[in-house]
This record gives sequence, C-alpha cells and structure tokens, in this order.
Amino acid sequence: MATKAAQAPTQIMGADDLGPVRLPVDQETHQFDDWTIGYTKSHILKSVCVKGDTCVAGDPDCCELCVYNFALAVPHLPDMVFHRNALRISHSSGAQLEFNPLDALKLVRNEKLDLKVACSDEWRESRPEAAQTADKVKPFDWTFTTDYSGTVNEHFRVEPTEQRIDMFKLMRKEEILFYHNLTLFEDELHDHGISLLSVKVRVMPSGFYILLRFFLRVDNVLLRSNDTRFHYEKGNDYVLKEFTHREAKVEQLKHIPPALFTNPDHIVDKLPVVRKVNEKLTIIKVE
Repeated sequence: MATKAAQAPTQIMGADDLGPVRLPVDQETHQFDDWTIGYTKSHILKSVCVKGDTCVAGDPDCCELCVYNFALAVPHLPDMVFHRNALRISHSSGAQLEFNPLDALKLVRNEKLDLKVACSDEWRESRPEAAQTADKVKPFDWTFTTDYSGTVNEHFRVEPTEQRIDMFKLMRKEEILFYHNLTLFEDELHDHGISLLSVKVRVMPSGFYILLRFFLRVDNVLLRSNDTRFHYEKGNDYVLKEFTHREAKVEQLKHIPPALFTNPDHIVDKLPVVRKVNEKLTIIKVE
C-alpha cells in the first residue's frame, strides 16, 4: 500500500534574506513483497550560498549548494539540480539501489570537451569576453554527460550475465500499482539543446521496472543517450540490469524528421548503439 506525506518546511533562514535553508520535501513509499520503493522530491538547488559564502568543507552545517560544490570537480552546476530528488529501492535483507543527482554529477568529466555548438563561432563573436573567460575557467564536459547507472550498496553482488531483460514481457498489459518520474538534473546548454537526467519507476503485480535515462541534444550537432534499465520479477533473488549507450551526429540522422529530436521517447531507439553492458544484481543473503 502506498503512503504519502509532505514534510513541512523548517524555516532556517540563510544570510541576506535568501530564504529558508531547508525546503519542503514530498515523499511517497510503496511496499512490494520484501521491497520498499520510495522517492523524495523537492525544489531545485539554490544558485547562491545561503550563508554568504562562509561554508567550510566537511562542516555538518554546510549549505546544500556548497555541499555540491565541495564534492564535485566541475566549475559550475547544471541550470537545474534537483538535489533532494532521489529514488530508493530497498530490500528487507539490506540491499539497496538508489538514484540521486550528486552521485551522477560525480561522473561528469573535468576535462576539455572537443565539441562545439553549431553557432559557437557566432556566439564568441557576440561576446568578446568569452575567449578570456574560457582561459580562466577550468575545462570540463559542459554537456554534463554522465554514465551513472545507479548507486548499489554492498548487499548486492554485481556480475556480468548472459540473461537479458524481456522487453516483450514488460509490454504486456498489467495493473500499475505504483509509478513515478523524477528529474535529477537539467541544463539547456545556453539555449543550444538540453542535457537531462531522469529516472522512472513502475511497479506491477509481476515485479518492478526502472529506467534511468541521460539524454543529450546539442542542436544541429549531436544526440546521445545513456539508458540503464532494471527489471525485477516476483520470486527472484536478483535484479537484471542493462546499460545502453547510443549516440549519433545530426548529419547521420537526415532520414529522421527533426521534430523527433526534441522527444527522448521518440528518438532514442533510433540512435545507433555504441556500447551495451548486461549485469545481474544478486541479493546477498545474510547467514
């Protein structure tokens, strides 16, 4: 049975009247046999330190923005980071699978990216200061591409497998007992596309299914996706996991209507597969 509760905001005010440090969080859980499936959801991360840039790394009272800045090696964050958004799948044995934006952003490369937006030359000409700024800012992957595939604890044994997720079985009509879709972060690449990480969960009488998707569109240049699927079938002591990386330059997709480029659900399956990894997450039973 699903339970839902909204936590009232704790009004701890930051410096310069920038509002409460802690924002209200929505949460919901669903019990499925020995699994507890739940999420938390809240507003986007503030763009300024609520303590007037006085936070110290490791301090338990550090504001949420500075926690991210201290933990990550990138010079700036995506436009929208939903820092409180998280999906957790917990088994009674202690095994847990979690999806959160901080762990995902830790996998963004902090190195120069050899990729220009289609109008980058015009953009630089209209902003003479851009060249000077580029020399001062630490190079990093400004598309925020991540191959994050979830955070697994030590109560799962992860190993390669020849087993595959049965997508035809998942397409059968079944009652939906629980469903939610969470955005973890999003960036519009200075109006030149989109970088988006989201996670969906669906619980049916036969089991549950999760899709973690990173989707990137650099207008007139590139389309990329990193999809990680998880499927648990009732009665098993394991979860199947499938990671798929797809990518194509726009010039390779001339046979596809450009209108489809803006909808990940319509375009992802039309992109060529670059890499695929299949794994089995087995619950480690405590003796």
